[in-house]
Amino acid sequence: MSNKGPFLLDSASDAPFPPAELALREPDGLLAVGGDLSPVRLLNAYAGGIFPWFSEGQPLLWWSPDPRMVFRTDQVHLSSRFRRGLRNSNWTIRADTAFSEVMQACALAPRPGQDGTWITADMHQAYVALHQLGYAHSVEVFDGEALVGGIYGVAIGQMFYGESMFSGRSGGSKVALAALASTLAEWGWPLMDAQVENPHLLRMGAEHLPRAVFLESVRQLVQQPSDAGRWTRRFGELTASALA
Repeated sequence: MSNKGPFLLDSASDAPFPPAELALREPDGLLAVGGDLSPVRLLNAYAGGIFPWFSEGQPLLWWSPDPRMVFRTDQVHLSSRFRRGLRNSNWTIRADTAFSEVMQACALAPRPGQDGTWITADMHQAYVALHQLGYAHSVEVFDGEALVGGIYGVAIGQMFYGESMFSGRSGGSKVALAALASTLAEWGWPLMDAQVENPHLLRMGAEHLPRAVFLESVRQLVQQPSDAGRWTRRFGELTASALA
């Protein structure tokens, strides 16, 4: 099944999304336009394998590409050289202690081939609201009290949807991603969504899943029991050297 253009979303925040299987082939994954960034809309989107992605001045655009880029949480790869460099690292890793700061750093991080950021002020406000409700989380890497890397995303059930990451110092985002993945693997969460292909993610072990397979996995994982709320205590404080 396919449609000839993106769907226009109903104005009601709790209105259902069209099935992700109906997303366009070109541009790959564009499903719907409009709506809002309310918590209920965002949670409905992610639970259906859909995410928002748009630039300043554009209408809200909702996507579900095929294939989908994902990480198996027990298969994130750090090179041997990078691991050796971590052995004497004094960086520490925490969760949900600097969510807004991680988002801001991600928004300011330069991206090859991109002018500006898709993390608009409205997006920032929307995900901070999700964070306050216990559904959006950040993993932060610190050198002392200096924030040197991080990643943030959305968790529903036992599925984590990665949104963006940054490095304030070389390797900061790799450490954040690897620490998040290893923790989720310990919790029994098998997948992290990485959305679309990126050479950096591929080098770290990301793989393509056909959208149908991804959506079936999501439908099962979002139904698994998991308490919403901040991860700070559950995550604890890790050391980067433990990833070596």
